[in-house]
Amino acid sequence: MTKLPEKLINEIKLHPLTADDALFAYRVYASTRADEMKLVNWDDAQKEAFVQMQFKAQSEHYQLHYPDAEYLVIQYGKLPAGRLIVERSENSIVVMDLALLPEYRNLGIGGTLLRDLMTEAEKRGVPVVLRVEFFNPVIRLYTRLGFVKTRQINDVYHEMVWNPPARSTT
Repeated sequence: MTKLPEKLINEIKLHPLTADDALFAYRVYASTRADEMKLVNWDDAQKEAFVQMQFKAQSEHYQLHYPDAEYLVIQYGKLPAGRLIVERSENSIVVMDLALLPEYRNLGIGGTLLRDLMTEAEKRGVPVVLRVEFFNPVIRLYTRLGFVKTRQINDVYHEMVWNPPARSTT
């Protein structure tokens, strides 16, 4: 499991996503759809319109179904690198979205953030839950971290759950 050196971990910061970050959040989302858009026979304007529509639909869905979620910009050094959307409840920590711009992927940033959430979950005695598309290669990271596929959501997503180790009663 790749783990960033301590000095690089300290370069990862989170701050609340604001209206000023809207274009950046869209850019991150669009980067996660880039490979998919290469497969369709649409012109650039059609692709852009589709991705904008999907981003708007996702944002509205999250606002409606996860009103208490925390929307964060992932900063690496002084630069915005991605976004994290997480909802904490009494019963779980749900990672709704963890996405990085391509140039920040495979550096250990996502794994570091997930391990931080897992540490928090362990202290609280709750699972970490996430959903991932069947074809997304990040499934390998989730599996290495101990997430287990628990169910299929429609024809697109696996739900994966990490449960903290059982607490000792002695």
